[in-house]
Amino acid sequence: MSDNEVPARIPVTIIPGDGIGPEVVASARAIVDAVGAPIEWQEAEAGAEVFKRGVASGVPQETMDSIASTRVALKGPLETPVGFGEKSANVTLRKLYETYANVRPVREMPGVTTPYSGRGIDMVMVRENVEDLYAGIEYMQTPGVAQALKLISVKGSEKIARFAFEYARSEGRPTVACATKANIMKLSEGTLKRVFESVAPDYPDIESWHVIVDNAAHQLVKRPEQYDVIVTTNMNGDILSDLSSALIGGLGFAPSANIGNEVAIFEAVHGSAPKYAGKDVINPTAVILSSVLMLRYLGLFDQASAIEHAVFVTLESGTLTGDVMGYDRGTPTTAYTEAIIGNLGKKTENWTVREVKPLELPVLSADPDYVKPTERNVVGLDVFVESPLSADELGFSLTELAQGTRLELKMISSRGTKVYPPTGAITDTLDHWRCRFIIRENPGDLWDEDVHQLLARISRRHTWMHIEKLMEFDGELGFTRDQGEN
Repeated sequence: MSDNEVPARIPVTIIPGDGIGPEVVASARAIVDAVGAPIEWQEAEAGAEVFKRGVASGVPQETMDSIASTRVALKGPLETPVGFGEKSANVTLRKLYETYANVRPVREMPGVTTPYSGRGIDMVMVRENVEDLYAGIEYMQTPGVAQALKLISVKGSEKIARFAFEYARSEGRPTVACATKANIMKLSEGTLKRVFESVAPDYPDIESWHVIVDNAAHQLVKRPEQYDVIVTTNMNGDILSDLSSALIGGLGFAPSANIGNEVAIFEAVHGSAPKYAGKDVINPTAVILSSVLMLRYLGLFDQASAIEHAVFVTLESGTLTGDVMGYDRGTPTTAYTEAIIGNLGKKTENWTVREVKPLELPVLSADPDYVKPTERNVVGLDVFVESPLSADELGFSLTELAQGTRLELKMISSRGTKVYPPTGAITDTLDHWRCRFIIRENPGDLWDEDVHQLLARISRRHTWMHIEKLMEFDGELGFTRDQGEN
């Protein structure tokens, strides 16, 4: 975490979690204690039982206070029971403490045979952790059309891009690839691509490139060993990291870290798997390796490496859990844990344990208005309308209603395709329309009174549910055109 002297005892919040959580967390805790790490555990709770007590977030105040104090947490998987709570408690914890970087290492494991064995897979997925569709802002705009807001910021993109480069440096990794869908979502996904490419020159020691995310998925299956670090947006990272963990034996071997500039939370990628709870059969490796990430974050590099060596030695010996061997033949969770503890101090001869340096976290301006344009103009207004009319009927009506205002109807689209004025395209339409109005003269001078006047007129005949001002920033369009729009 830093080059500062490590304190005698380091407080860490520990959350056992739900389902198999208490078993795998107990395993990791026992191994961390056995290696002599100076951790002072503060046990806290979150998840199913908390939801059932009526805490809508699934995270009680006592747990939030503990994390705010320790600034570090090791947690088991949490579930959101059906009928209780609203948001995922896992996501709540990540977002409450601005743990903007989700780090998911993926590497081949000894003794775990997969179609990719021997290929040398050893990569890290760095996923933006608080923005994108995971902001969870959704609306039913009409009874049959749902909307989700995909929020990607320049500031969030710069933090995750710089984090990825810094993480590569800390582990001596020579390359970083950025995976986005910027070819389609040019403003949102395109923001990460542009920011990534703008900060890359600050890291001349690291080779970098951009890859379209669907090609990244293709390449991960075809030639995964080409990647060291992949940085991507939240939804893309969720999907790609689960794909990549399957290449090396499954989620039982998939650790993760949620890291922010103030707080870090460490957990397995897998869920609570309630059907295996209490049976002493589950693979705790993911949480054990998550604790290794935690120890390195805390600057306890020797203890972290000792645990990683012991895990590899244990796997090399053929001590494997039920997810690998079959649950009727696998080593029990407790016996697997005892084997790793027994192998502490031994070193693998065949598997690399990286020498890791302290991670330098990016520090950016705290200004909310992170991007400060020198010029901005308003050129029009998008009004989202619910109507059972045809595109032509709606277009004629809105054109008439806009007469006498400073705005005129330019076009109407349905699901991103221009349908009025007609282009000859064949497209299915719904009762959800984006109606684009442009200023008749003097763009940049759209007053609220102009907006109110137009909406009042539209409301005489139609139902509108949402508006967006069409902005230009420093001469660049701040909105996209629809398919077929010129």
